[in-house]
Amino acid sequence: MSASADLSSAASPPRVSSGVSGLDEMLQGGFPQGHVVLVLGTPGVGKTCLALQFVSAGALHGEKTLYLSFEEEPEALLGSASQFGWSLGEAVKKGTLKLVRIDPQDANNALKRIRSQFPAEVQAFGPRRIVVDSISLLSSLAPDEVERRSLLFTMARMCRQTGATTLMTAEANPLAPEVSRDGLGEYVADGVLLLFPTEDPQAHRAGLAVKVLKMRRTAHTRTRQPYRFGPRGIEVDAKAVDFGGL
Repeated sequence: MSASADLSSAASPPRVSSGVSGLDEMLQGGFPQGHVVLVLGTPGVGKTCLALQFVSAGALHGEKTLYLSFEEEPEALLGSASQFGWSLGEAVKKGTLKLVRIDPQDANNALKRIRSQFPAEVQAFGPRRIVVDSISLLSSLAPDEVERRSLLFTMARMCRQTGATTLMTAEANPLAPEVSRDGLGEYVADGVLLLFPTEDPQAHRAGLAVKVLKMRRTAHTRTRQPYRFGPRGIEVDAKAVDFGGL
């Protein structure tokens, strides 16, 4: 293989669809394979919806997917998915989708499972896609910042070792919406997507927008683009002219 071919391959890594065509367009075809991507936003902007859409895209291709939830029960996640026509229950029955709930209120057992049992469970399952929803609740398990940082790096390292493409959701700091609540998730992630509300004072209209804050080893759109919740999930308008703001 020539040096130019090597450079071309390095410049265009294999892509994994987000499940949102407009977002894939912003990312030059999807998430770089094997990346850990942080989905950041305040409550109500659709972080879990995007995560489920990512899972649904994997289910369509029969890809093994692991969804680690620190908040909603598996039944609630399946119910949310069904509202958009995503029949994830079929993937669960086939064994290609594994929904795991860890109770953040039981910190001792949760930490023990994550550190000592979960890595082996994940490796044995062999997922191609992983969702961690959310690392804000994951961080709450640790007693101090040193432990929180260690826990997040442990989780990210475990995901990378599988070769899976990973989405981690996190709550944004309401006073600084481009930063996560604990300010740590951005450092372990290869990419950061910001979902946030917008407002047009002249039109008296509120909306939603997505912006790629970073995505290592790949080109990507740097403008903020509007999105909405449609009958089949999140729909990003990648063609809209950047309308300023964040």
